Parts: sequence; structure tokens; C-alpha cells
Amino acid sequence: MSLRIAIQMDPLESVDIKGDTTFALAEEAQARGHKIWVYEPRHLSFDTGRLLARARPATVQRVKETPGVFGEETVLDLANDIDVVLMRQDPPFDMSYITACHLLELLKGQTLVLNDPEFVRSGPEKLFPLLFPEIIPDTLISRDLKAIQAFRAKHRDIIIKPLYGNGGAGVFRMQEGDSNFSSLMEMFLERTREPMIAQAFLPAVSNGDKRVILVNGEAVGAINRRPQKGETRSNMHVGGTAEPVELTETDIKICERIGPELQRRGQIFVGIDVIGDKLTEVNVTSPTGIQELKRFTGIDAAAIFWDCVQDMVAKG
Repeated sequence: MSLRIAIQMDPLESVDIKGDTTFALAEEAQARGHKIWVYEPRHLSFDTGRLLARARPATVQRVKETPGVFGEETVLDLANDIDVVLMRQDPPFDMSYITACHLLELLKGQTLVLNDPEFVRSGPEKLFPLLFPEIIPDTLISRDLKAIQAFRAKHRDIIIKPLYGNGGAGVFRMQEGDSNFSSLMEMFLERTREPMIAQAFLPAVSNGDKRVILVNGEAVGAINRRPQKGETRSNMHVGGTAEPVELTETDIKICERIGPELQRRGQIFVGIDVIGDKLTEVNVTSPTGIQELKRFTGIDAAAIFWDCVQDMVAKG
């Protein structure tokens, strides 16, 4: 089977060939003989009933300065010229992101879009876990200052972060008596109309934040991301270190709990974050970690993903 694949992503020219998951997915697709085009969300257009993307055919290569070799730019009709669209641009999950989801939803029944944009749009990373309150930390979603103050008074040690952020940006730990709390609340509440998310601090984060990769609702493998000394955040964007780790019985139970809902929503490639025995995020936009997973364990999540996609296309 040879597929025509359009990848909606951040610029291919700037990816880290040793760590970028989208690069690894494209590399595996290319090795299977699939044809690849890449484009950025700003190159997506709806024009009188047609969904178009101004895209470039691309060949990926493990060359640091030139990870992609491009052909001549063309305009693709995503309903007719393409078999699979991968929506892989990074957040922020703003109205630009949501608009791209709305547009790609128009392809339903014509072209396979992964992850399903309808449910990417309606299930952001920090909101999807709310469907499973029994396996998440105590969590507050609010911009009501009195509610946030009461949550902090109850738990004494909390994490506060933007509801639609990513990569560890804007994440703060607020311990009891921290004099920065009022200033931080002013900053959050004045800069945006959005609620924020607060969660009870999990001391287990000192041992790392586990990223578990799921394909079609089933756990594939995991890596651990350990924070730097003196740092609460373990995201690799802010200096966290990846290390090998085994899936525990608790991890597997969490995956079994959320897997059927991921399948129902067409969220085929997902990365969840687990601290201790608690689910903290469900990443459906552009989850990362598969290159580290393959280096540490030999598990090839990209191959597992494309096996799944090819089967989906074959079944129509």
C-alpha cells in the first residue's frame, strides 16, 4: 500500500532530528514508500467548498542542518489528492488551532485525519482527564479567585498552570505561605479571560513524570522525564532528562481505563503523562517521546502507528 500523506506541522526545517516525533513518523512513512507533503497551518484554506493546502513534497533525512529536502510547492485538494492528513503542529491551543480543527473536520468521510480533529478540538490535554476524576490529582479549573484561594488553603502545596499551555511554560508551584501567590494571581487573571488549572502537588514528581505512548487506545511503552535539580517541571523543553522506565501495573490500568474513550474519539496517537499513580495530562495534539522510547527500549511506536493507519485506510 502506498499512501499520499499531508503533514500539517511546524516548519520541518527547524526540527530536532534526534528528538522530534513528527520527523520520526515522517521517516517511517517514507521508508514504507508513502509520499509525503508538508505544510503549516497558515497554509490551510477553505475555498468555496474545497479544503486546500499550499504544500511542498518532502523527503526527510537525518542531516542536522537540512532535515527536509523539498520539491516544488503545489496546492493540494485535501479531499481528493490525499489519503491521510496528520495534524501535528504544536500548541498553543488558541483560536488558530481550533479553526484548523474545524476546517479539517470538513474532510470527515473523505480523507482520514489523525488525530480526529473534532475530538482534538473538544478534548484539550488538560481537560480530557476530567472525564476520569478517580485517577487524576485533586484538580480545580477556575478563574474565581476565591475558589483558587480555597483550593490552595485546602491542599497547601499546589501547581498552577495555564489551561491551554504546553511544554511546561507558565507552570508554578505555590506552597503554603508563598508571598508571590497574590502577584501570580493578578498576572494570570489580568493577562487572559481563560480559567487556569490548579492541582494538588504530587511529591512523586521528584522521581519523574512518565510519558506513556498509546496507539489506538493501547499502551505501547513509556519513558520517564526527570526534572533538573531544584525544578518542578520535568518537560524536556525546560531541561528535563529522558530515561528508560517500565510500565507499571498502575500505568497499564490507567491506559485500560482511558483507552476505549480514546478509540471512540479517533485519538489514534496519544501521549499521556503519569506522576506516581495519577494521570495529569492526555496529549492529543502533537505528543512527543517516540524517538527516546525507541532508543531506550527498541519499541518502534512509529511503525506501530503506521501499521494501524494502513489498516484503517484499507478498511475504509
